[in-house]
Amino acid sequence: MNSKHHSFFDMQFVTSCISTTMVLLLLGMVVFFVMSANSLSVYVRENISFSALLSDDMKETDILKFQKTLDAQPYVKSTTYISKEQALREETEAMGTDPQEFIGYNPFTASIEINLNSAYANADSLAWVEKDILKRGKVMEIVYPEALIDTVNRNVQKISIVLLGLAALLTVISFSLINNTIRLTIYAKRFLIHTMKLVGADWSFIRRPFLVRNLWVGIVSGLLANGLLMTGGYWLVGYEPQLIHLINTDMMLIVMASVMVFGICIAVTCAYFSINRYLRMKTDTLYR
Repeated sequence: MNSKHHSFFDMQFVTSCISTTMVLLLLGMVVFFVMSANSLSVYVRENISFSALLSDDMKETDILKFQKTLDAQPYVKSTTYISKEQALREETEAMGTDPQEFIGYNPFTASIEINLNSAYANADSLAWVEKDILKRGKVMEIVYPEALIDTVNRNVQKISIVLLGLAALLTVISFSLINNTIRLTIYAKRFLIHTMKLVGADWSFIRRPFLVRNLWVGIVSGLLANGLLMTGGYWLVGYEPQLIHLINTDMMLIVMASVMVFGICIAVTCAYFSINRYLRMKTDTLYR
């Protein structure tokens, strides 16, 4: 039993795991940055607020009812009611002087600050949202940074295209590197494969130990890569706590699952096709 254990987890197995881990770590980092970019775009969009300026003849009870109505809408993430007095205080603190002292009255109106769900933070949706809010209450005007939202959406689109292209490229490169590593491993066993064929072993019987071995290569490599990715993620959050808005548990679980599934699938698939290549190979080509 010890000899079987030794032959299975030998130096060749360790080398394959190390090389596969490095490739999976690279791929995991790309998935991590793609997911982080998506989380960042959602975070930025949901933190761009716009104001619904309310009519002066609206009572506070009516305003609070209107706010509850807005909170129930699917496009609203959160709302904040700002009274005329609060708006005056905030502006006085910002300017350092009280405008009411110069003009004799409070020039500000009550408003509701609205943060949208990220899916609605684009020009087309905002036009529809504006019409929907205006028809629901005594709203004088909707004020929002249209230029900023357009700029954010354009930049997010560009970054997403670049990251997706990079992810596709690195996926192909990762496949090639892992495939070459596995092919070299199986190449060293080509004479053993041929000998088993000569004694009448079934192809599925010959494949089984190679597939199981590479299944373990994928599992071990995926676990090692995920361990390094988790360590890096915790370090980033510890270094900059604000990143907790981007690097959350759900995102890390998706990254880790992607790495593990890719590692197992690619290791087993490459092993399967590489073994078939040598199973079909004739005796005179084994020495090439």
